[in-house]
Formats: sequence, C-alpha cells, structure tokens
Amino acid sequence: MGRRQGFLLSWVLPVAGIALAVAMLFWLYRGLNFTEFLNAVSTSEPAWLVILVGSILLEQLMRGWKWRQILFDLKPISSLRLFGAVLAGYGATVLIPLGISPLVRSWLIARLEGLRMASVLMTSAIERFLDGIVFALIAGIVVFTGRIPAVDGNVQTGLVVAGSLNLILFMGLLYVLFVGRSPLDRDEARLSRLIDWLAHKAGARFDGLRSAIRDGIIWPRDRSRQIGAVLASIAMKIISATHFLWAGLAIGVVLGAMDYLFLMIFAGFALVLARFIRVPGGFVIGSGFALKLLEVADEPALAMILFVHFLSIILMVGLGLMFLWRSGVDIRDMRAGKMKSHDGE
Repeated sequence: MGRRQGFLLSWVLPVAGIALAVAMLFWLYRGLNFTEFLNAVSTSEPAWLVILVGSILLEQLMRGWKWRQILFDLKPISSLRLFGAVLAGYGATVLIPLGISPLVRSWLIARLEGLRMASVLMTSAIERFLDGIVFALIAGIVVFTGRIPAVDGNVQTGLVVAGSLNLILFMGLLYVLFVGRSPLDRDEARLSRLIDWLAHKAGARFDGLRSAIRDGIIWPRDRSRQIGAVLASIAMKIISATHFLWAGLAIGVVLGAMDYLFLMIFAGFALVLARFIRVPGGFVIGSGFALKLLEVADEPALAMILFVHFLSIILMVGLGLMFLWRSGVDIRDMRAGKMKSHDGE
C-alpha cells in the first residue's frame, strides 16, 4: 500500500466519517437546550455512574471468560489475560482506526502465550460469530415480545430484516468455517492448495499457515464449556442492555425493561452499519435515534449517551493501552503497522 493510500485509509476517511457523524448528531439534537443538558450532567448521581463503570468492565470480563471457553482445548489461558487483550484491542483501534481490534487481541495472545496468530484469530472469529447469532436471537425476542415504537418507516420490519440477515450471516459463517476445516487435512484439496499458495507468496514466516488455521477452528469438547460460552454471550447482551439503565438512573430517567433491550439492539445494528460504511459514531447516532423513538427528551437522552459512550471509551482505551504497555508492546511500532506475525514461529 502506497503512502498516499495509507494516509487516506488511516486519517482522511475516519476524519470525514467523524465530520458526518457530528453533522448527524447536530441535526438529531437541533432543538437541544444546552443549559438543561449541562444541568442534567452536573446533577447526576455518582453512585449510578460507578455501577455503570462496573457493568462496562464486567461485560468485557465476561467476553474474556467466554473466549477462554473456546480457546481452552487449544490452550487454557487466564480470563484476566484475555480480558486485558480484549481491552487492548479496543485501545489499539484508536491509534489505528481500521477496525483491527480482533487482529490486535489475537496477535497479543499469540505473542504472550507462544501460539500461532492464525489459530488464535480463528477462535476470536468463532467467539464473534457466536455473539452475532445470540444478538440476532435476542433481536427476535425484542421484536415479537417487546414494545417497538410505532413510527413512520416501520421499525419492527427493519429489525426483523436486520435480525434475520444477521442470523443467516453468522450461522452461515460458522457453518462454512467448520465444514471448511475438514479439507484442510488433505493436501490435494482445493482449499488447502489455495492457502498453501498464499502462504508461499507471503513469505517464510507464514509457513504452516494451513495447519494453524485448522488448529484454531475448534469448539469446546467439554459440554459445560459449550454451554458456558453460549450463556456468557447471552449474559454479555443483558449486561450491555443495563448500561442505559444505570446512565438513566443517574439523571432520573427510567424506561421499561424491554425498552433497554430495544436500545441495545437498535444501537448495535446502527454500529454494525456504521462500521460497514466506514462512518464512526454509529453507536451514538443509533442510540440517539432509539431514545427519540422511546420519547426521551433530548437533554437527558444526550446525557445518557454521553455517560455510556465516553465512559466506555475512557475505560477501554485507558486500560487497553496500559495492558499493551505492560505487555512490552511499542505503541509507535503498532501505529507504523509493524506487528510481527507469529505464524512462522
């Protein structure tokens, strides 16, 4: 990639995306009373914000524990170490705004545990695919049993379509992943020859790439770990839905139980769409639209979004970069794209 292309991807497109996100927020909250907004923020209850901080960290700790269940047959790794790697992935995305969180956390665990990065990356993909399936199923529950705001554009139909596509996509990806594992044992298989050719073209450090990929396509053999991974994914979504509960309680806003699930689902789909079209701020914009649909006034709605979004960024980026530093990672090398693969070691 040339210097001009790298500059375009790393800075120009993200900055343009941020400008678009800010413009959309200004349009969304064009009637905001700034004095009332500041009053809502300044008079918030700190105790509920402390609980919000704890729930944000608990969600990511649960992700680390879930990832441990999937990784266990490859190598048992501490949940706290995986938790740190997850946060490090989020922290690195601020330095390299290209959605590289799964790559960074997989590379870091491979580096710290002496594993092949391709193997760890496959387990990270399985963990993400499982999350996508659970998210789609919860979206279905919200659509058919929850209170969906009745507005022009039919939100219910949109969530049904988005949830169905999400479910089909991630179930399909999991199916392809595990079905594709079998041909990797045969040298003559077309997939094996393709991966071997790519590894050869990439250089000596990618020797054994096919076996590394095959080793990482795993599902826990122990039934309790299988169930644990699924339950952890469900628990993560429930914890995530409580973020707006605690933020709302801090300023005196209380919604119905299903409304918080609706908020989580709507903001989640907005985040996925924003990442797909390379526009940052998808969570903020999606949350803003969802709170408007739930008829929450602009001032407390923006305060709730501010608490959830910025506390998440501060916690994940701050703790993530601290974990990278304690792991001996040179942040300047990461920004220069000098992460070394462990596939050939």
